[in-house]
Amino acid sequence: MNKTQGASRRSFLTYAIATVPMILGLGMLSGWLSNSGYGNSWFDALRKPEFMPPGWAFPVAWTTLYILLGLALALILAAQDSSRKKTALMLFGAQMLLNFSWSPVFFGMHLIAPALAIILLMLGLSIAATFLFARIRQPAAWLMMPYLAWLAFAALLNYRIMELNP
Repeated sequence: MNKTQGASRRSFLTYAIATVPMILGLGMLSGWLSNSGYGNSWFDALRKPEFMPPGWAFPVAWTTLYILLGLALALILAAQDSSRKKTALMLFGAQMLLNFSWSPVFFGMHLIAPALAIILLMLGLSIAATFLFARIRQPAAWLMMPYLAWLAFAALLNYRIMELNP
């Protein structure tokens, strides 16, 4: 490993020590404040699609996804500055704000259709951020792939819940 690679790895680790707990903590806080998931009496009373995962799957999935997002963000923050980097960070930040707003809108305010609009916009911004991440650091884009898949699945769940509960 040369001097530049060592400095880059230290920079990534320095960022990751901050980004992973930050994203994980904010995601958990958003869910907790909005009483998300099973155990929420409003949500429990909703009709759900047949492909709805069991309750334990959601905290496992989101914990994993938030860790991957924190690592992807750290990789981009540690990359050399460029106009792409700034745009990628703005897109990533915007989609994370939408991410943290989804639970309060869906679980807290019981607004299924607006939550669907949020998740679809979040998915679009996440796809755009992933494409830019790929042009900056390929591994960051790969770390985003499980998140994109889960968002698409979550959007489908949101849509079906909306259909089943007019």
